[in-house]
Amino acid sequence: EGSVILASNHASFLDPPLVGAGLHRSINYLARESLFRFPVVGWVLHRWQSVPVDREGGGARGLKAILDRLRAGGAIIMFPEGTRSRDGKLQPARAGLGLAIIKSTAPVVPVRTFGTFEAYSRHMRLPLPRHVAVKYGQPMTFERLRVEAKTCSKERLKQIYQQAADEIMAAIAKLEPHADKTDFP
Repeated sequence: EGSVILASNHASFLDPPLVGAGLHRSINYLARESLFRFPVVGWVLHRWQSVPVDREGGGARGLKAILDRLRAGGAIIMFPEGTRSRDGKLQPARAGLGLAIIKSTAPVVPVRTFGTFEAYSRHMRLPLPRHVAVKYGQPMTFERLRVEAKTCSKERLKQIYQQAADEIMAAIAKLEPHADKTDFP
């Protein structure tokens, strides 16, 4: 309960519902704004309480929606990589997640999905039956960076956003699948 950001790797369209399925609470998702234009997809995204995000523009409206939901005690899933992986490997984090982390007071839980790229990569038309798993890490608070961000220069603030995003990606990379699963990458 309470506000929380779940920060997950992103290898497949399966990741958002899979990460959310392991929770016993309502969750908010981010989705590319253009996806809301498709009738069925848009309906599903609205039902999932998705926040439209303009990946091409400034995204101030999306950031405001994210922060409003967090201030109201909500939970939101974000993907530090910004988009689905092209090869199934973890990609570098983008600073956008760091901005949301620093502007909020929410703890951040690193999350890693396994097997979703093999089940439904961006190159596949239909999903395949594969073993998939989700691993949730320990919450991170970023208190030191949040305090520093209140008084630092603009240049340092940009570095802080990237540093927070990089720290989350490092925590995601350290998550390993359950020990008795040997068929995950």
